[in-house]
Amino acid sequence: MPTTKKTLMFLSSFFTSLGSFIVICSILGTQAWITSTIAVRDSASNGSIFITYGLFHGESSQELSHGLAESNKHFAVLGTLNNSSQRTLHLVAILFLVLSLFTSLLSSVFTCYNSISNPYQTFLGPTGVYTWNGLSASFVFVTMILFVANVQSNHLSEELSHLLYPAITSKGTNHSYGYSFWLILLVILLNTVTVTIIIFYQKARYQRKQEERKPMEYAPRDGILF
Repeated sequence: MPTTKKTLMFLSSFFTSLGSFIVICSILGTQAWITSTIAVRDSASNGSIFITYGLFHGESSQELSHGLAESNKHFAVLGTLNNSSQRTLHLVAILFLVLSLFTSLLSSVFTCYNSISNPYQTFLGPTGVYTWNGLSASFVFVTMILFVANVQSNHLSEELSHLLYPAITSKGTNHSYGYSFWLILLVILLNTVTVTIIIFYQKARYQRKQEERKPMEYAPRDGILF
């Protein structure tokens, strides 16, 4: 059976790993990744299109200086993009985020298991926790980079606006990243905290073993008999 200290430290890591898993689920399920304001013009007037979307769904609205604007539209991101470079990059970003979700789940399993037992296999111990958290943080960071690259360099929002409003020409775009996007940083923080807790556990465990190997070195002088 594990010591009380080990149980408490691995339980703490379990909760941070579980928190990372829950946050990633929220990131996948919400659509407040980005809001893009696109200045547009058509044959009769100027105006703006506002598009808010996440990985799967989004909503757009239109404001025109003259004439009647179209009603708000709800759309599926992947379905709207059809076969395009933006869709491919978007799918890759989703894949990396799902991989991060899976590795966070594995980290939760490993930390929970270590809180109630002493595994014989090295990889089932701290090594496995380091591996899964490192991969989770890496995957979610890659997701962040891919999404930004798709928006900024590959003009994802402009492509969506063109497909949703084909008769309108865009003149410029401003982007504002939402809370769903910035939650990625919280995932990386939780992964880091999980690893830090295990590092402190291993450091304390190493020091205890050193003390057990050298009892004379740490014993009081008046307690040593010759």
